Amino acid sequence: MELGFVSAILPDLSLREIFQSAERYDYDCVEVMCWPKGKAERRYAGITHIEVEDFTEGDAVEVNELASEYGVAISGLGYYPNPLCPDEEEATKYAEHIRHVISAARLLGVNQMNTFIGRDWTRSVDDNWPRFVEVWKPLIQFAEDQGVRVGIENCPMIFTSDEWPGGKNLASTPAIWSRMFEEIPSDHFGLNYDPSHMVWQQMDYLAPMRDFTDKLFHVHAKDVRVDRHRLDQVGIMAHPLEYHSPKLPGLGDVNWGQFFSVLGDVGYQGPVCVEVEDRTYEESLSSRQASLAQSADYLRQFVAKRGD
Repeated sequence: MELGFVSAILPDLSLREIFQSAERYDYDCVEVMCWPKGKAERRYAGITHIEVEDFTEGDAVEVNELASEYGVAISGLGYYPNPLCPDEEEATKYAEHIRHVISAARLLGVNQMNTFIGRDWTRSVDDNWPRFVEVWKPLIQFAEDQGVRVGIENCPMIFTSDEWPGGKNLASTPAIWSRMFEEIPSDHFGLNYDPSHMVWQQMDYLAPMRDFTDKLFHVHAKDVRVDRHRLDQVGIMAHPLEYHSPKLPGLGDVNWGQFFSVLGDVGYQGPVCVEVEDRTYEESLSSRQASLAQSADYLRQFVAKRGD
């Protein structure tokens, strides 16, 4: 396995500085954010460390040379919009940019991009399904043609009032993943698995790694702490941020020893990238850099340094 981090936590740094940070804090790889340029309202969105529109072979050479200079790999390219949102014009723009990210992944030789399925949060899973098929069958076919794998993160995106009641990402449970992969049976369609989202949904976070072993394309290392007292007060029907908090690995409810034990048992050899959303560490660039140093120090007991 390779230990990495998601570049979204360092929006103020250039790509060179991202790779410098990876080298400094003992990471093997980085998942690089590739949003289109422009402001985004959602936290951790709208961050651009590689501009993929009009991305050329020459651009790919420059990026790869930069990564090589610091001995860091790119684990995948990340872009997490809602390509099934109710505004079809907006959704079409998101889907088109996903294609740009896929094309850039091919040019870079990374051959991995990570994203969300999306969802109309006002409608049921069944009511979203025809649009899922319409949008995603051609996207996965495009990825196949490019030789790029697409990893879908399992975050429900149901944290705020504007995401209620259904959330903005269809791919939130194992039952839905099974249905997705049956609908689109492709070796290029899989998961960017994050155990923390299983925890606050009161679900087993170890079983999916056994049940979807061949679909584990990429993994996020994010922890979460469920406030049981608060949960007892508001119940599971409340907005989830009322009773849980994203945390750095080792500061929440995930048993990382068990987690990496199961990853090893199923033969996973891919990237495990720290995704920092712990608000305790968001105050400044130095505190966010400290969060990466602390996460690497903790997780290195489970993931050997590449080449060791």
